[in-house]
Amino acid sequence: MLVSLKKKIGLKLSLNDPRWGNRKDDANKAQEGKKPGEGPPDLDQLWRDFTNRLNTFFGQKNRPDGGGNNGGGGGMLPDMKGAGITVGVAASVAALIWLASGAFIVQEGQTGVVLTFGKYSHSTPAGFNWRWPYPFQSDETVNVSQVRTVEVGYRKSVRDKQAKESLMLTDDENIIDIQFAVQYKLKDPVAWLFNNREQEETLRQVAETSIREIVGRSKMDFVLYEGREKVAFDTQQLMQHILDRYAVGAVVTNVTMQAVQPPEQVQTAFDDAVKAGQDRERQKNEGQAYANQVVPVARGNAFRLLQEAEAYRSMVTQNAIGNASRFQQVLAEYQKAPGVTRDRMYLETMQQIFSSASKVMVDAKSGSNLLYLPLDKLIAQSAAQDASAAAAKAAATPQASTALPPELIQTVEGSRRDSRSRESSRDRESR
Repeated sequence: MLVSLKKKIGLKLSLNDPRWGNRKDDANKAQEGKKPGEGPPDLDQLWRDFTNRLNTFFGQKNRPDGGGNNGGGGGMLPDMKGAGITVGVAASVAALIWLASGAFIVQEGQTGVVLTFGKYSHSTPAGFNWRWPYPFQSDETVNVSQVRTVEVGYRKSVRDKQAKESLMLTDDENIIDIQFAVQYKLKDPVAWLFNNREQEETLRQVAETSIREIVGRSKMDFVLYEGREKVAFDTQQLMQHILDRYAVGAVVTNVTMQAVQPPEQVQTAFDDAVKAGQDRERQKNEGQAYANQVVPVARGNAFRLLQEAEAYRSMVTQNAIGNASRFQQVLAEYQKAPGVTRDRMYLETMQQIFSSASKVMVDAKSGSNLLYLPLDKLIAQSAAQDASAAAAKAAATPQASTALPPELIQTVEGSRRDSRSRESSRDRESR
């Protein structure tokens, strides 16, 4: 078959030759001085040269052509062997290429998964790896270091809302609009590939289910204000629990709240309600602050009054007890010497009265005139004189003594003599 193909190719080339049928060209070229090799090449000769070189390369020697180039059937034996060798070489090259197609490279941070007839066989680390080529084995590369993100309630932008995913019902029967993003990594590439078909959609449904359960157990104000971080943390924990039950092969790293707000249809009414609530809280705080200011003061005043009353009671009680004890002591002394005790009581009483009085009345026995001593005015006049004298004198220091008028001195001496005479007369009477 190969020989017939070569003959057909040679025949076509000969027919395409414009000098076909002119066999005398070589002889004419030899006579004209041209070399015979300058004409078109002989394909048979080229094929024989190629097969001889292959035989030499594979260690086979050329056998002499017993029948010559134009011999019978024995002349086709070397050509058939050469064709077989060529087919073997081509098959070997194709086999090498087929085996080389099983080589693949896994980048750092990725994991290779090898499948045998579509079933999981083994995993390969990063680097150069080899598997059996198609159709026996195939491979898939999974990036386990990449942080992946899935959005719930929106797509790519917060403005592109997905109302079916974002609208949720709280525990106090209020509707709230929540948009959040979930970040996750792969921890088991085999489970990620074979346990679920649409992995990202599964993760989105798990996230939506988890946050609906958390929001359904919370109040609206808690989710909107102080409980955002708590809701995100609880959602992450519940998602991880569900993903582990489903054997998805992913680990949730973070849940980020993008927008938490009431629905747009009731935003205005909700803002009014929020302002009313803020006013209520402000007034409550102001009332509480006023109460915190007034109540302690009132309690302090009440406690002070109680202490003062207690002190007054103690003072009165002790004074009464002391007066009673003093009276009993005076009574005992009076019973021993009534006259002396009576005079002593009189003198002590008068001393107590005059010690707090600023005016002195002197009763003299020599006459019926009553002498009046305005000591307060005399002291004030003396102080004014001292001040004027101190201001008038520039160099010397005035003496600080002040003298009473002679009439006042005589009156005081007379009162002293009268008091001494009265005391002596009382002593005589007591005797």
